[in-house]
Amino acid sequence: MKTSDYIRKLPPWYFFAPAIFVGIAVTLPLVYLLVRALDGNLGQSAELLFRERNLTLLLNTLKLTAGVLVVTTFLGFPFAWLTSRTDIAGKRVITLLGVLPLAIPGYVLAYALLGIGGENGTLSQVFGLTVARPSGYWGALTAISLYTFPYLFLNLRTGLMGLDPSTEEAARSLGLSSFQVLYKVVLPQLKPAFYSGVLIISLYVIGDFGAVSLLRYETLSYALFIQYESAFDRVYAAWIALILLTLTCTILVAEYKLLKGLLFYRAGTGVSRKTRFVALGHWKWIAYSFVGLVTFCAIILPLITILFWMAQGVDPLVWEILGRSITSSVVASAPAALLAAFFALPLAYISVRYPSRTSNILQRFAYLGYATPPLALALAFIFFSLNIIPFIYQTIGLLVFAYSLHFLAEAMGPVRSALYQTPPRIEEAAQSLGVSKFMAFVKTTLPLLRGGIIAGISFVFLSAMKELPITFILAPIGFETLALNVWSFSGEAMFAEAAPFAISILFFSVIFVLLLFSREWKKYE
Repeated sequence: MKTSDYIRKLPPWYFFAPAIFVGIAVTLPLVYLLVRALDGNLGQSAELLFRERNLTLLLNTLKLTAGVLVVTTFLGFPFAWLTSRTDIAGKRVITLLGVLPLAIPGYVLAYALLGIGGENGTLSQVFGLTVARPSGYWGALTAISLYTFPYLFLNLRTGLMGLDPSTEEAARSLGLSSFQVLYKVVLPQLKPAFYSGVLIISLYVIGDFGAVSLLRYETLSYALFIQYESAFDRVYAAWIALILLTLTCTILVAEYKLLKGLLFYRAGTGVSRKTRFVALGHWKWIAYSFVGLVTFCAIILPLITILFWMAQGVDPLVWEILGRSITSSVVASAPAALLAAFFALPLAYISVRYPSRTSNILQRFAYLGYATPPLALALAFIFFSLNIIPFIYQTIGLLVFAYSLHFLAEAMGPVRSALYQTPPRIEEAAQSLGVSKFMAFVKTTLPLLRGGIIAGISFVFLSAMKELPITFILAPIGFETLALNVWSFSGEAMFAEAAPFAISILFFSVIFVLLLFSREWKKYE
C-alpha cells in the first residue's frame, strides 16, 4: 500500500489524537510501575519476586478465584435457564432479582456478613444466637460470589436466548434425551457467553480489595494494600502490583485463546424457530425455592442487617460526615464520567468507522485500564505523578483522571453500540453538501449518539461512586467518599456508623441496576 493511500485511510486527527493520548495515559504509568520495581539491584529484585510469601498469596488468589467461579456458575446458570428456557411464571421479576445483587458491592456484603455474627451481631441481639463472624476464605467466597454471580447470569441468559432451537430439535430427533441435549448441544454453544462472564468475574476477584481486607483473607490485592499502607517497602509493593498485572494478562490471553476459532452462528438461511419452553411441572416449587434462597442471602439479609444497625442509633456527627461523603463522591464521580465519555467517543468512532490494526490496538489500550487491578493502577499513577508531575499528587484531578481511564470501557460499550446503529451515509451526505468532516459528524451523527453517551456517563458515574481501591490510594487527605467510610467504619466494627453510608451506596447502586436492567429488557424482550 502506498503511503498516501495509508494516510487517507487514517481517522481525522481530532479523533486520532485523543485516542493516542488515552493509549499513552494508560500504558505510561504502568511503565513507571516497572521502573519503580527495578529500583533495587538485580539480587534484591530477584529476592523480592521469588519470596515464598508471594507463592502463598498467588495460590490464595487463585483459590478464591476458582471458588468464586464454581459458586457463581451454580448460581448464575439456573437463573439464566429459568428465565430463558422454562415456562416459569414471573420471568421479569426473577430476572430483576438476578440482577439486583449488583447493587450491593462486595465490601458492603462483607460489612453485612460481619454485622450478622459476633456477640453484638444482628443474630445475637435479635434471636440470642451467637455465631462466629464470617472471615477468611469462606467469608470472602460468600461475599464476592453473591455480588458477582449476576455477571455470569446475564452473559449466560444472553447466550441461551441467542441459540437456534433447530439444533436442539435435530438432536432430539436423533433420540437424545433432554439431559443429553443440554450436555452435548446447548452447553458447548454457551462457551463464548460463559468465558465472557468468567473473564469479568476473574478480573474482579483478582483486583478485589474491600471484601478480602474486611474479611481478612490474604490475597495479592490485600497484601499490596498492607504493603502500601505500611509504607515499609514501596519496591516490594511495585513487585506485587506487577504480579497482579501479569496474572490479569494471563487470564486475558487465556480467554482469547479459548475463544479463538469458536463459531456458533447459524449456517442455514431463513428465520430461526421459536424456542420451545421446558415445562417445569412440580419442579417449579424447587425453582421458586432456589430463587427465594438466593434472593434472601444476596439482597434481603444484607438489607435487613444494614437497616437493623441504622435502627440502633447513629452519632449525629456521622450524619454530617455522610453529607460531606455524598458531596465528595459526586464531586469526583461526575467529572470522571464526563471525561470517560469524552475519551470513549473518539475511540469508539475510529474502531467502528476506521477499523484497522491501529484502531484495534488503541481500543485494547482502553480495555487495559479496566482490566488492570485497581490497586495496581492506582499505585502506578502514584509512581508516575511523583516522578513526572509531582504537583498533581493527591489531588482531585488525579483521582478523576484515574477513574475515567479505569472505567473507560464501560463508557465505550454504549457509544459503540449506538455507532453501529448509525449509518455512515448521513455523514457522507452532509459532506457532499460542502460541510467539513468534523461538522458533518457534529450535525448528523453526534445527536444520534446521545442515548449511548448518556448511558455510558451513567455507568461510569455509578461505578465511580462505589469504587474503593483507587479512591483509597489516590484520594487527597481528608477526602472521604461513601465507599471509604463503609470500609473504614466496618473495619473498626462500628456497624451502626457504617450503615448510613452503606444504604447510600445501595441507593445509587440500585439506579445503576435499574438502568442495566432496562437496557437488558429492551434488548432481549
